[in-house]
Amino acid sequence: MVSKRSVVLCADDFGLTDGVSRGILDLAEAGRLSATGAMTNMPGWRRNAPGLRPLKGRIGVGLHLNLTTGSPLGPVPGLADGAFPPLNEVLRRALTRRLSFSGIRQEIARQLDAFEEFWGAPPDFVDGHQHVHVLPGVRQPLLAELKGRDLAGRVWLRDPSDTLAAIHRRRIGRGKALAVKTLARGFRRSAHVAGFRTNEGFSGFAPFDLSVPAERIFADALTALGPHPVVMCHPGRVDEELRGLDPAVESRAAELAYLASEEFGALLEQRGISLTKSPIRPSEERRTA
Repeated sequence: MVSKRSVVLCADDFGLTDGVSRGILDLAEAGRLSATGAMTNMPGWRRNAPGLRPLKGRIGVGLHLNLTTGSPLGPVPGLADGAFPPLNEVLRRALTRRLSFSGIRQEIARQLDAFEEFWGAPPDFVDGHQHVHVLPGVRQPLLAELKGRDLAGRVWLRDPSDTLAAIHRRRIGRGKALAVKTLARGFRRSAHVAGFRTNEGFSGFAPFDLSVPAERIFADALTALGPHPVVMCHPGRVDEELRGLDPAVESRAAELAYLASEEFGALLEQRGISLTKSPIRPSEERRTA
């Protein structure tokens, strides 16, 4: 008999568009997801947040901190003038220490406020769209804002890095995983020092080759899992709003179809995997509270 492994399967980008949000809700209701991260600066968050309420307690719902898509909820001096810049510009500013601590912290606070306004509680976790939460110049104001809200021990943070051995055992998305690991260096330690728990093990990076089928992507992502792993995914229904934001829309539909399929259920059974809403054991939550 295969022993069960607990894995957080987290759908990113709830609120990006109505189609993406509906796809995530369908999978969550079917028990094929265990967490989702919300982009609270996007108009779709306000429209679709009510659909999450029946799932409260069944899945983890977190803030998917966004600094690269759409518009900020308020002015962010030196970063966003009406609309967020693309990731490469945010990276340049982060790596050359040209992000304003106060400006970034204020936008983080606004996105947290927008989460709580429609959810009625703080997020279960915080991660970042395109992993921006781990960037230098972002991680520091993020930890400061979360600590200022007394959320240490109550909110876990997503560490998008993994061990080199685990990354090299996976063939798909290896280059992306190594790049993100480099950018995230020191994030886990900083989070722990500030009193926040993190996952241990991370996968789900999409391949550059969009023709790779979803079944291969998830079989690979569920390989070499860490002790408390998170696997990210990006399912969604394709609508015109999505086509205007993301050129790679078909991969979302393919992920949605596969995660809803009998084949994915069989993969979970074969690997002895059960989906859980948090990588943190209840005993560990009590120790950090």
